[in-house]
This record gives sequence, C-alpha cells and structure tokens, in this order.
Amino acid sequence: MYSISKNIITFATNMKLTLLQTDIQWAQPQTNILRAEEMIAANLGSHLYVLPEMWATGFATEPQGIAEEEDLSQALTWMKRMARQYQCAICGSLAVHLNDGTYRNRQYFCTPEDVYMYDKHHLFTHGHEDRYYQAGQGRVVAEYMGYRFLLLTCYDLRFPVWSRNTDSQPYDVIICVANWPQSRQTAWDVLTRSRAIENQAFLIGVNRVGDDHYSHYQGCSRVVSPLGDIILQGPDDEEAVLSTDIDIDSLQAMRQRFRVLNDADSFRLI
Repeated sequence: MYSISKNIITFATNMKLTLLQTDIQWAQPQTNILRAEEMIAANLGSHLYVLPEMWATGFATEPQGIAEEEDLSQALTWMKRMARQYQCAICGSLAVHLNDGTYRNRQYFCTPEDVYMYDKHHLFTHGHEDRYYQAGQGRVVAEYMGYRFLLLTCYDLRFPVWSRNTDSQPYDVIICVANWPQSRQTAWDVLTRSRAIENQAFLIGVNRVGDDHYSHYQGCSRVVSPLGDIILQGPDDEEAVLSTDIDIDSLQAMRQRFRVLNDADSFRLI
C-alpha cells in the first residue's frame, strides 16, 4: 500500500498500465503491428497498453503513400480487435488520411466498447508537420474504468495552457505518445514531470527508440506521479515492455489534502 505523507505519495494497485517502447520500422505497418502484438501477447493482464506516436509507420511528415485511409486502416482495425480480444484499452497515434482529403496525426484510445479520437493540436512546424497535416481544434478526455485520460501527442507536451487541468474538463492521467528525439531529451525529462506536477495528475509518456530519416530516438518512456516522482522509467536505446500500477483513490486523497488545483487561474479552453 502506497501511503501519503507531507512530501511523498505512493499508490496501491488499481489499474495496471503497460508501455510499449518500440523500434518503429519505417512505413511498414504490418511489421510494426506484428511486433506490437507479440509484445502484448507476452505481457497479458494489463488494463491499458500505450504505444508511441505514429507507431505503425514512423513519424511521416510527408504522409502521401504512407498514411493509411482511416476507413481501411489495418493498424486501427488491429487496435480495436486487441481491445475486444483482451478486454483492455489500447492507445497510440497513427498517420491517417480522411475522407475529406485531410491528413491527421490522430491518437486513438480504443476500449472494448468505445473509440476516442484526438487530432494533434500543436503540429511540429520546426519539422514541417504543418505542411500536410491539419491540426485538431479540441481537447479530448477519454474515460475508462473510472479514470479520465487527457490525450496529448508529442509536441503538445511543450504547451502548459493546452494541458491545464480545468473544472470544465478535468482529468486524472495525461497520456503523451511521442517520437521525441534524443537531441531534446532534457526537455522530455523536465516537461513530463512539470505537466504531472502542475496538474496533479499521473503522466504516461511513451517514446520510441531507434532511428528514422530525421532523428535518433532514445526512448526513456515513463510513468510520473502527481508529485513528479518517476514511478517507472524505460531503458535507453532498446525496445522494452514496461508495466506498473496506479490508483485513483490515492490520487483523489492527495488532491483533497493538497488543494493546488483550487487556486489555479480560471479560463476556458477550446
């Protein structure tokens, strides 16, 4: 049992999380699907599995010929099937082409009954993601097993206003799926902890490893406590399956004891 003191919070078992830190093979969705399925099959029993950003293709800033048609996406079909088969939730983002002709970096949170969709709001203009993708205009909070999950994708992590835990759209856990390069690893370390602390929420950050045409990715996927402690940390530069438990009752008790969110500035997000 994880107890609460003046400076330390620990958590009892409630929800089991598994982070899939993968080495994404460029533009090979079937290969990446099979690898993810192997990882899950060897680590059954979690309530939630989280994959990186664009986990089926790699971070394709020029999506033509790489992004799947959403209605025909084998990666999305697989996510839905895994959620039903194993009675769990599966989360990760995909490059998809919609019927309206736009491309989206769309994060899916699939449960056995529902599919939540979040389009990345902050497109990575430094890497020209904005040239082909259309930005999402609203936040999404997915609900599963009594938990509320704010969905963020990679670059979103840098923008605290977008991540703010508000009365109008509260949440308990941030999920940030990423292709975060090694060259900016210090920012990953600081920002994941900052977003958790300032919003009194758990943070699940899942990053890839390996290389693509643009960058080297170190991994360092993690789960962060609402006090900024690293509950779980992935290895550098290797694939990994990482599991831990979080508990919403202890989170709520901590929020009642240390009422930081009550003093937050009031505003309305999109």
